[in-house]
Amino acid sequence: MKSLLLLRHGKSSWSDDSLADHDRPLKKRGRRAAQHMGRLLAALQLVPDLVLTSTAIRARDTAVLMADTAGYRGTISAIAELYHADPAAFVEVVSQISTEPEVILVVGHNPGMEEWLRQLVESQHEMPTAAVAQIELPVESWGEVTQETRGTLRGLWVPKEVADEESSR
Repeated sequence: MKSLLLLRHGKSSWSDDSLADHDRPLKKRGRRAAQHMGRLLAALQLVPDLVLTSTAIRARDTAVLMADTAGYRGTISAIAELYHADPAAFVEVVSQISTEPEVILVVGHNPGMEEWLRQLVESQHEMPTAAVAQIELPVESWGEVTQETRGTLRGLWVPKEVADEESSR
């Protein structure tokens, strides 16, 4: 069994009209949310063994902030095919992982991320910015992941709920 973590990038800024979509940075709220989710993954002992992210600035920054906060010390691989990927592109990238990490985290964008989650667990779930979903996959190797692979949703966390829990402690 492998564990797949899907993380939608944090809230991004639209304040600079001259920037291409790919180059939009995170808002302050998006940065905080990425750090909240990193703390959550550390608390749940779900620090990934491998992090893959879209090349978009907001996705890469989300991945770095989450990883730093969670205690992840590995490489973060930015992959162009993950920028506005559809489920088939996500599957293609994940199935090409040649190492055998137990837990991987993929940082991407909607609507493709929600579509892939729906495909994987056969039910609809919203993934607002910086939300994290954990899916357990019945595979021994990432190379076994196909469009037909189905998994079990083990958790879906939204930054606002995580932040509320942190502030109540």
